[in-house]
Amino acid sequence: MRRIKLVLIAATLLVASAAEAQFSFGVKGGVNITKAKFDGDVLKSDNITGYYLGPMMEFMLGRGGFGLDLALLYSQKGFESELRTVRNSYIEVPANLKFKLGLPLVNPYISAGPYIDFRIAGDKVWDISGKYESIAQQLKSKSFGAGLNFAVGADVFDRLQVGLNYSIALTDNYKTFDANDPDSYRGKIVAASLSVAFIF
Repeated sequence: MRRIKLVLIAATLLVASAAEAQFSFGVKGGVNITKAKFDGDVLKSDNITGYYLGPMMEFMLGRGGFGLDLALLYSQKGFESELRTVRNSYIEVPANLKFKLGLPLVNPYISAGPYIDFRIAGDKVWDISGKYESIAQQLKSKSFGAGLNFAVGADVFDRLQVGLNYSIALTDNYKTFDANDPDSYRGKIVAASLSVAFIF
C-alpha cells in the first residue's frame, strides 16, 4: 500500500511539472571574440571576431526554476597570429542547464553546460615554416572539439534573450609539430561572446 501511495505521489508531481513546463523555440545569433591558448606560449595568439547563428530550443519548468537550453549553431572561431589569421567555421551544439529567477518583464538567468563542435570549413593545415624556429612546418586544425559554456543574461518580455557567454575548449583545436616531440604544442580555443535570441 505504501508503494502505491509513493507511485501516485511521484506521478502527481510529474504531471504537475509537465503542466508548468514551457517549450520555446527561436533563433540565436551573436558575435564571437576568440583566440587560442597554446602550450608553452610557442605561438602568439591574438583575438579575432566572428559570428554565430542558428536555431535554439528551450525547455523550462515554469518562469522561475531550472531548464535546458539547446542550440544548433554555425559558428566562426580562430585566432590571429604574426603570420596569418586562422579562421574556421564549425557546427556547434551547446546543451546548457539554465536557471531563471522568475521575475516579470526582465527575467535574469544563468546557464552552464557542455558543447561539441565539428569543423566544416576553413583550412585544415597551414604552413608556418620560416617564422617559428621551435616548431616544424605545419599548424593543423582538428575536426572535432568539445568544451564548456558559461553564460549570464535575461529574458525581456518573454520574446528576447540577451546574454554574455564565455566558453573554453577541453579538447585540442590546433596542433603544431616539434621534430623531437610531436605532441608538445597544442592549442585550445577560448571565446567570449554577446548573444541575442528571438523567441517565437
